[in-house]
Amino acid sequence: MRLIDRKATLAVAAFAFFIALFCAGAQVAAQSDLADDDLDELYQQLLDPADGDWESVEKRILKAWSHSGSDAMDLLLERGRAAINEGKLDIAIEHLTALTDHAPDFAEGWNARATAFFLAGKYGPSIADIEVTLKLNPHHFGALMGLGMIYEALDRPKAALKAFLAAKAVHPFRPDLDETIDRLMEKTQGTSL
Repeated sequence: MRLIDRKATLAVAAFAFFIALFCAGAQVAAQSDLADDDLDELYQQLLDPADGDWESVEKRILKAWSHSGSDAMDLLLERGRAAINEGKLDIAIEHLTALTDHAPDFAEGWNARATAFFLAGKYGPSIADIEVTLKLNPHHFGALMGLGMIYEALDRPKAALKAFLAAKAVHPFRPDLDETIDRLMEKTQGTSL
């Protein structure tokens, strides 16, 4: 397989994974009202190999992350996500910029806008929004995986590996992370992080 074809295949796979995680968050948020789950307890459950139900825990975390505490801000997030799903990235960025302007401490607003920037091919602004997301929520495995995908798209495998390893430290049982990390370890073997 030619190098360009392989990069295109990897980019498509990474894109599909990122969109699947993003859409799962949007779908979970829309399904029910936020319960006052203790996020620290959920993060601990995500790390517990005896739990075995990481998918359920992940859904509860995604639901919690999707609620700002303000109906108006949640509506902006919902509209931004809907625009992303419809491929209307400029509109999504407008909604999500309004969200980050009005709710600068709401990590998921920054993460959603990072997603819109990523899909629009604006990697610099996406990375900047991911950095804010991670300052506000260091457990945000979705942002860490998104950062890894951006670095991989930029052909920076060592930086991508570092981001994916950080995501695995928070969310160790997600099987797609293992596959991505194995592939990047092979690619970067013999180089230091």
